[in-house]
Amino acid sequence: MSNHPAIPASVVDRPASYAQMFADRVAATPDRDAFRYPKDGSWHTLTWRQTADRVNALAAGLIALGVQPEQRVAIAAGTSIEWIVADQAIMSAGAATTTVYPSTHAEDVDYILSDSQSVVVFAEDASQVAKVQQAVLPDLTAIVTFDEAVAAVAADGTSPTGSVVPVISLDELAARGKALLESTPDAVTARTEAAGPEQLATLIYTSGTTGRPKGVRLVNDNWTYEATAIDALGILNADDVQYLWLPLSHVLGKVLLVAQIRIGFVTAVDGNLDRIVENLAEIKPTWMGGAPRIFEKVRNKVTLTATGAGGPKAKIFDWAFKVGGRMTAVKQAKGKPGRLLSAQYALANRLVFKTLQELLGGNIKFFVSGSAPLSRGVAEWFDAAGMTILEGYGLTESSAFSFVNLPQDTRIGTVGPPAPGTEVIIAADGEIKLRGGGIMRGYHNNQQATDEVLSADGWLSTGDIGELVDGYLKVTDRKKDLIKTSGGKYVAPQKLEGIFKAINPYLSQIIVHGDGRKFISALITVDDEAIADWASKNGLGDLSAEQLAGSAQVRTLISGYVDELNSKLERWETIKKFAILPKDLSVDSGELTPSMKVRRRAVEKQYAVILNAFYDD
Repeated sequence: MSNHPAIPASVVDRPASYAQMFADRVAATPDRDAFRYPKDGSWHTLTWRQTADRVNALAAGLIALGVQPEQRVAIAAGTSIEWIVADQAIMSAGAATTTVYPSTHAEDVDYILSDSQSVVVFAEDASQVAKVQQAVLPDLTAIVTFDEAVAAVAADGTSPTGSVVPVISLDELAARGKALLESTPDAVTARTEAAGPEQLATLIYTSGTTGRPKGVRLVNDNWTYEATAIDALGILNADDVQYLWLPLSHVLGKVLLVAQIRIGFVTAVDGNLDRIVENLAEIKPTWMGGAPRIFEKVRNKVTLTATGAGGPKAKIFDWAFKVGGRMTAVKQAKGKPGRLLSAQYALANRLVFKTLQELLGGNIKFFVSGSAPLSRGVAEWFDAAGMTILEGYGLTESSAFSFVNLPQDTRIGTVGPPAPGTEVIIAADGEIKLRGGGIMRGYHNNQQATDEVLSADGWLSTGDIGELVDGYLKVTDRKKDLIKTSGGKYVAPQKLEGIFKAINPYLSQIIVHGDGRKFISALITVDDEAIADWASKNGLGDLSAEQLAGSAQVRTLISGYVDELNSKLERWETIKKFAILPKDLSVDSGELTPSMKVRRRAVEKQYAVILNAFYDD
């Protein structure tokens, strides 16, 4: 089964490079706002011209340091305006960005910087500088820190090899760049004009769920394709406002930046996850991209807050969402709501939904969800409240955007039609395969791994199982995650996990287990904030999170939701036994990737004693 969409002319005739696309944007709308960012307790603004001035100075600074075209310059930092200008400076200097999550352990930082042969590293603060200095990096010539105080203290950093690697500030790098531009005014322009479509632009190391991370090679043409394909959808325009908090070391965060450059809307950027709801209310964006966990937490918190106190407000809340659910069902069936339902929904909107919309800024046209499967129940909840989530799909290896639902035809449970110019086929075993402008050029220094997923004629094997329904893709599971019980029954863990996330407001994570086993079991973690709130209302407020996880009361609570889940499953899919883990999964413990995906095998290995005990009878 395949889909071969026509490619719009605007996608075919795209800019030669990421840097050229940025230069075109600055030339087209120099005085329009480009970015808003928090500093010293308030929001500040940069126009496109002001952004370009900073970018050009930093790009020239990199050239002054000796950085050559396609050489790698790493960024080890969280989401911020500094990350954005540093990345664009790397592009404008003709170099390639190596992305490093700030949560990456020192050992992997060493591996990524060594494998990429990065010659300069932008490091956010003292902790990131320290990780770089601990590594053995013969190619490294300089560390540029975002923290002025760190640069002042560590004017020189000595690596374990004994070589002295200077540590300078962003302002110092910009000063060096301005000096170069005085003598060579076209230094940056020449690099931008020389950059071609196949020139390496970005190395993103997939955190993966097993083994060493692999460096995905994305060239200029990948990014300009992504940007023009998003533009061709016609769902965003220059008057939109994006709120961006996603990790920019992740491909999804990065693709939201290239869309902005192409289309020209303003982006408010703040990587502080604790301020997402507060910032939404303050910035009042028209759209936001996010990972499913954020939408799950918002839904759970709102639901528990509204229903926890009981009384008339809880009853009105429940009634409103039942009405909203009926409206969503009618829309999904492409029907037209009757007069009664329309009147009821208008009342529900006035009494409940409008308040929720205002809580999230009041201007949201839609949210976009990616990086992991979105629970159908969560998608339906937001849709019922008048805030549609457009679920999309892609991989780091396909530059993030390969499919997305459209506002005018959102089909919950699918990830939408393919991006303009992206081809898809479903192999005989159900695997999704992609071809098009977003597909990587291979894994850095790893031809064997490249050959395993990328065919000679450009088809990428995604490792995901899915089906096409009227041109819309439905992803059902990871090929390697499919469970086959000892009784020969196949179980898709993502299906079970998705349903459970939708019905259980106290859940943080669930890992379904049972490959080669007699039955299905699960490991469960609870959301610390949600369960603490429940505990305070049930006489258990003095217990710690670990004590709550091990309590009989919490087990009874979660058991009820497991029973509800099982009522929705086939007999062989049902969870026969489960354990509540004493703490949530984390990146630091190696149980989650930096993009918050569960490392299923690592979790199963860590809790093997518990899992094995399920089957000892």
